Amino acid sequence: MEEIKNLEEATASMAKKFLEISKEKEILVISHFDTDGITSATIILQTLKKLDKRFSIKIIKSLEEEFITSLPKEKVLLFLDLASGSLDQLAKLENEVFILDHHEMNCAPPEKINIINPELNGKEKISGSSLTYLFCKAINSDIKNFAKLAILGMIGDTLEKEIDKLNHGILDDGEIKRKKGILIYPSTRPLNRTLEYCSRPYIPGVSGNIKGVLELLREVGLNPKGGKYKSIIELDETEMKKLTTAIVLRNPKSKNKEMIGDIFLIKLFNKLEDARELSAMINACSRLGKPHIGIQLCMEIPSAKKKAEATHAKYKQLIISGLKFVSETEKIDGKGFVIINAKENIKDTMAGTIASILSYSSIYEEGTIIITMAYYEDKIKISARNVGRKGRNVLEVLSNVMNKIPGEIGGHEFAAGCMIKKEHEEEFIDLLKKNLEIEVVKV
Repeated sequence: MEEIKNLEEATASMAKKFLEISKEKEILVISHFDTDGITSATIILQTLKKLDKRFSIKIIKSLEEEFITSLPKEKVLLFLDLASGSLDQLAKLENEVFILDHHEMNCAPPEKINIINPELNGKEKISGSSLTYLFCKAINSDIKNFAKLAILGMIGDTLEKEIDKLNHGILDDGEIKRKKGILIYPSTRPLNRTLEYCSRPYIPGVSGNIKGVLELLREVGLNPKGGKYKSIIELDETEMKKLTTAIVLRNPKSKNKEMIGDIFLIKLFNKLEDARELSAMINACSRLGKPHIGIQLCMEIPSAKKKAEATHAKYKQLIISGLKFVSETEKIDGKGFVIINAKENIKDTMAGTIASILSYSSIYEEGTIIITMAYYEDKIKISARNVGRKGRNVLEVLSNVMNKIPGEIGGHEFAAGCMIKKEHEEEFIDLLKKNLEIEVVKV
């Protein structure tokens, strides 16, 4: 595909081609199963419905070779929030292939692949859902009510601190409200509940510990009124400062400026909700095998709300027990890295979540690489993160290992993952340790 520098122009151009090619053909949409992928799928689903197109949707954890070879030959394929690491395999298909993705590419795009990726268009920091929104807006300009879903996906991929011109336009379309405050969610719920289930940041002695929560709230003078605690967005400036100070003191390695930022409030089911909480809820649905509930929640189908809340509550309990397991289990430690091989003790779909939480905690030094491993049938899901989003490129580290071991890989510089067969477990750990132990010498 010819490179077009401007991302919006490139997206509009591909949308036009997509409409022409899919005129008489059925479309198969394949999207990633995280919040960014689910919101992307919902945006495209509602846009294609408006156009009365024939289509189906598959939500997947990762793009494996067996899946690619099993795809129906007669359908137009549209990949959302994945596929940049599988370009060579996709080029072998007879299908027309369209990709909207923001993950790192493993090679230059083959001529027959239609792809929009910021790597080709000025390296703008943009989520898969925002790309999907721009694509759908080029197809049908009357979709501003889906802009809030693009913002949910952006927050799901923690890109809200890198909002550029394009994302600002989407924020305006979505009529998102912003308020400065401590970045703990949900900001709209009573503080005792918010702090008890707080995992980002993980607060030692408070997260998962109701006694510690009540002690902290008493310490800062935030007592319940009429049996109910205030929410974060109800705090005044003095209360916000006291709470932030108390949390920072329990997280000595955290930085005050990282704790305070924009709280994004989105109207869903006609009520203002914390976008981080909604994003976490969608993510929980997918990671517990219920992506359809996540999609229904995004579509504001009333029956989905209670189901999503119940699924999220269960997921939060699993996170707390997963973190407890991690704190007690033996780890493979080295200079600047820690490998946590959870085996069957943590769900494979939670390996990335646990790694992310640890990377945002004060437990490890900035720049430390955290690797989590969890069993999935006859495979192992591996997730890699950098503490403080600093240090070595984890996608590169995993790629060096995966050059010698068969499997799938994808991700970014500071958040990447791969999938291998269980039979390669020991070999993978040995190669990984060797790669992690290599000192990067700066000339």
